[in-house]
Amino acid sequence: MTHVPGDLQDAFPDDAALLHSLRARNAHVHKLVEQYHALNRAVHRIESDIAPASDEHLEGLKKQRLALLDALAEQLALAKAA
Repeated sequence: MTHVPGDLQDAFPDDAALLHSLRARNAHVHKLVEQYHALNRAVHRIESDIAPASDEHLEGLKKQRLALLDALAEQLALAKAA
């Protein structure tokens, strides 16, 4: 698989192992990661002119992706504090 810009390894380079561990044992984190990957791929396809979309739709997807990044950052912070 090719690298998609904005992947979670780019967002959390120092926490890749922790994120992988959380994803494997926490259903909520697993769901967040899956949703993030789906949104990130959709954004990448639109930005690469593979899939058509309005600017408003693209911005909405980016906001959802950012909210998921925030939720994942919160989960990582909680895991580090535990």
